[in-house]
Amino acid sequence: MAAGRAKGSKRSATGHGSDGLRTVARNRRARHDYDILETLECGIQLRGSEVKSLRAGRASLQDAYARVEDGELWLLGAHIPPYDHASGFGTHDPDRRRKLLAHRQEIDELLGRTQQQSLTLVPLAIYFRDGRAKVELALARGRRLYDKRRAIAARDAEREAAREMARAASWSAGRASHRYDGA
Repeated sequence: MAAGRAKGSKRSATGHGSDGLRTVARNRRARHDYDILETLECGIQLRGSEVKSLRAGRASLQDAYARVEDGELWLLGAHIPPYDHASGFGTHDPDRRRKLLAHRQEIDELLGRTQQQSLTLVPLAIYFRDGRAKVELALARGRRLYDKRRAIAARDAEREAAREMARAASWSAGRASHRYDGA
């Protein structure tokens, strides 16, 4: 047994954290193009070769979105390439619609809010939690170009302020350690 690990402790197969969370794909553009109002974790219905492809870290959420149709939640535009070692019967269509699994009340609420408030359902990430594939879905409002510029300027100003605070803290810590007590 490895030294330093308790007898009953478990690690995920990939060695990522103790919470069992392993991110496969992120939609980084979504946080730039949309104001995220609310997030929701959904399960996703996959085929075997899709799961293997996700475990290999191959997926893209670049132009993906979700929609409620006939009382069911669907993920559209997500690209999960075929698994390399699957052939013939085991392959899948990389751009097919995938059903998202959520509670009926959540689906009804999402349907109402997207229709009444002209909001969009955008996937932010696909990840594995305790061995099951999950999608982080966001209820979002699209940003206009000037909103994007304003968000970038605010983020840059915040980053600069944090940098100056760190610089001032390290400067004062350095000055305090070099003082002469006169004793």
